[in-house]
Amino acid sequence: MTIKNTSKFLVIATTCLALVGCDGNKEGTGTLMGAGLGGLAGAAFGSGSGKVGMIMAGALLGGFIGNRIGHQMDEQDKKLANASAQRALETVPTGTVVAWRNPDNGHAGTYTPVRTYESQEGYCREYQQTVTVGGKTEKAYGKACRQPDGAWKIVS
Repeated sequence: MTIKNTSKFLVIATTCLALVGCDGNKEGTGTLMGAGLGGLAGAAFGSGSGKVGMIMAGALLGGFIGNRIGHQMDEQDKKLANASAQRALETVPTGTVVAWRNPDNGHAGTYTPVRTYESQEGYCREYQQTVTVGGKTEKAYGKACRQPDGAWKIVS
C-alpha cells in the first residue's frame, strides 16, 4: 500500500467528517478511520508472511488511536471544519489557506485549494487538508467536484 492510497483514505474519511458529520458517533467514526489507516500502514510496512499480522496489528492500534481522536473531536470542531471546507471549495482563490481553530480545545485544521478546473465530472478542485488533534497533525490531499445541486462530492 502506498502513501498516496493512505492519503486518499484520510482525505475521504476526514472530509466526510467535516462535510456531513458522518453518523454523528465521534468514537465510532474515529475507530473506523483509525482502523482503516492502521491497516493501510501495516500493509505498507509489512512484507512476506508477516504482512497479515502487520495489517491486523496496525488496524487494532489505529482503531484504538482513532477512537481516542474521535472522542476528542466535538460538534464545534465539526462545524468549524465544515465551514472552512465549504469556503475553501466554494469561494477562495487557488492557493488560499482557509483555517479553522476551536479556541475551547485547540483542535485546528486547514483546507487549501491547489488546483481548480472543469472536467466531465463538473467543476472540480484539488485541495490539501490538515487536521490537528491532541497536538498531532495529519495531512491529506484530495479532489472534490460540485454536483448539480451545489453540494461538493469527494471523487478521489
